[in-house]
Amino acid sequence: MGADEPVLDAPVDRFDLAVVPAPPQIPLTPPAPALTLTSGDDDLPARVAQAEALAAGAGTLDALAAAQERFDGIELKKGARNFCFADGNPAARVLILGEAPGDEEDRQGRPFVGRAGQLLDKMFDAVGLSRQAVDAEKAIYITNVLTWRPPGNRDPRPDEIAMSLPFLRRHIDLAAPDLIVLMGNIACEAGLGRRGILRLRGTWAEAFGRPALPMTHPAYLLRNPPAKREAWADLLSLSARLEGAGGR
Repeated sequence: MGADEPVLDAPVDRFDLAVVPAPPQIPLTPPAPALTLTSGDDDLPARVAQAEALAAGAGTLDALAAAQERFDGIELKKGARNFCFADGNPAARVLILGEAPGDEEDRQGRPFVGRAGQLLDKMFDAVGLSRQAVDAEKAIYITNVLTWRPPGNRDPRPDEIAMSLPFLRRHIDLAAPDLIVLMGNIACEAGLGRRGILRLRGTWAEAFGRPALPMTHPAYLLRNPPAKREAWADLLSLSARLEGAGGR
């Protein structure tokens, strides 16, 4: 910039400079008040307790499905077309846990029947497992954390998951699978209390008292085809775990 001397022509007594007054203090804005719970939030413990009572009273999967379908505590029921309980062979060694019904699932009343479900069928067929299989060794059983479709396919809210968990826990107890596949973030949140599927996938954990393998949701694979390579590695891990565990 043309400067070649780091000094002035004459010394400056900086102790003799005028004192610049400090700027006026601006009062801090008080913190925003905490959000007030609505009446629906206040009622959540009672609705969860009702769900727990209904789930505990079901001795079979059919009785559980009937109890969950008549449970009116979850608002999603009012906007959904059909109740989506499960699909596949309930005696299967492998239970696939998804997130919530989408539009096609809501129309048919069955989980994983849209584009993501078609990809899921191809994925598990590649390792010799199918929802149509009669043999429990070759079968899969499929359900979701939520049994009613959220509007616009949005993520389930924490209160909706809380009201669905008593039924889900009982569902898994009655089906008694050897292994669980947690498909996506919502399934991991329900089973592990954590999200971050891209970090969790491929690492065995424990959910609902059983070995569980987090995997990326087929809907994610449709949007990101290169991730299918990692999904294939996870399927091989599942197949190896089944072979190592042997029969029931």
